[in-house]
Amino acid sequence: MAGERSQRSNAQSMKVHAILNRHGGTLRTTDLDLLRSAIRGEFELHGHEIEVEIVEGPEVGRRIEAQAGRDDLDVLMVGGGDGTVSSAAAAVAGTPIALGILPAGTMNLFARSLQIPMGLDPAVKALANGRIAEVDIASVNGQYFVHQFAVGMHARMVRTREKLDYHSRIGKMWASVRAVVTAASSLPMVELRVEIDGKAQVILTPAVAVSNNIYGNGHLPYADDPRGGKLGIYIMKATSRMAVLKTTIDMMRGAWQGATHLTVLTADQLVIEHRRPKSRNRSVMDGELRSLDRRSEVRIHPRGLKVLVPDEATF
Repeated sequence: MAGERSQRSNAQSMKVHAILNRHGGTLRTTDLDLLRSAIRGEFELHGHEIEVEIVEGPEVGRRIEAQAGRDDLDVLMVGGGDGTVSSAAAAVAGTPIALGILPAGTMNLFARSLQIPMGLDPAVKALANGRIAEVDIASVNGQYFVHQFAVGMHARMVRTREKLDYHSRIGKMWASVRAVVTAASSLPMVELRVEIDGKAQVILTPAVAVSNNIYGNGHLPYADDPRGGKLGIYIMKATSRMAVLKTTIDMMRGAWQGATHLTVLTADQLVIEHRRPKSRNRSVMDGELRSLDRRSEVRIHPRGLKVLVPDEATF
């Protein structure tokens, strides 16, 4: 039945509900009434039925959950930052509802994987003429993520960045650079027991990151193939501040292949165990701080998420 619904949605009209986070990403400085009219006009032009609501930040999660529970919806489309996209993906994963993304965040890394244009206007036009595809999604102890789960220095970077004052996309990017330098200067090390596809080892490292599919090379850290079917695992081996800083910057700019201080692996499953007593805000999932469980089981779910992508997407 779900397959029939997906085929029908690709070939004919779709029923779409769009949620715009008034305070999310670049939407904070966007004329949302004008954007709502543009979305309605473009989707109706292509024969789709669409509802668009503008929601205050604190209400976004509740509205996503409510719409994800509907049985008459083909696409739940969200506009906002990475947190909004991640919440919506988690809500519809494993259901017949597809996720649509209006890229309004700072980096829009998952949207880039799906080959969605970065501007709001071209993204609306591409998605209105788009199709539904199935891509991979990953999870940590049953909680879904679409981009990355990380332990170690990443959490320190996010904690540092959140203390800095910024009011724009450029400001957030600059705050992120300052956070990287601050985190690298303190050289935090964490002892972990990792089990990769059943093979265990104990490591001492500044950081471990796990991605939903391996990152592509030569660009921002996002997957070129969102249906690759494997976790990407990145274990930093650097022990000096300069090496940590260089490796982190190389990862951010997509020059990680062949990096001296980085071990890169792929797997279906990864288990991370830590022994330190402090767990609050010690890991990051899709850019959001979270407590680190003593045992974190990370898995890939091939084709576990339906997404709305441009018709010309080539992955």
